[in-house]
Amino acid sequence: MNRKLTIFAAIVAAVTCAAQSAEAGGRHHDRAKLAAVAIGVGAASTATFFSLNNWRWNGWNSNGSGAGLTRLGAYGLTTMGCAAVSPMVATVVLDRPLTTREAHVLIGSCIVPIVGGLLVNAVWDAHPEWEPGQPVVHHRHHHKKM
Repeated sequence: MNRKLTIFAAIVAAVTCAAQSAEAGGRHHDRAKLAAVAIGVGAASTATFFSLNNWRWNGWNSNGSGAGLTRLGAYGLTTMGCAAVSPMVATVVLDRPLTTREAHVLIGSCIVPIVGGLLVNAVWDAHPEWEPGQPVVHHRHHHKKM
């Protein structure tokens, strides 16, 4: 029962992550493909995390599985794997280079599922000048001499 609940929670997290990740690029026809990549890589990362501990949530240090990894070590390993693989898979699936924003949102979603991608997307929304082709705005402070 605990395993089924964990798998269900992982699927819900992956779908939610994919929904916000798909908004990253601003290209409407690529949203479904980005969502599929986020779901697939997120599910694979989650499955890898649990497989490192023989599909158990507890007992990371006591069962000798996972090559001696702690829960935090397994999280770090699978997070780095997700952050490395998701932009590569998305590039292949979309058959084009990702925008910097798309890659950052995918990576943010790997680091902190659901929330990470939302935060990265909000930062990009707050800084439209980061998008390629946008004029750079310099704010200069002029001090008048008296």
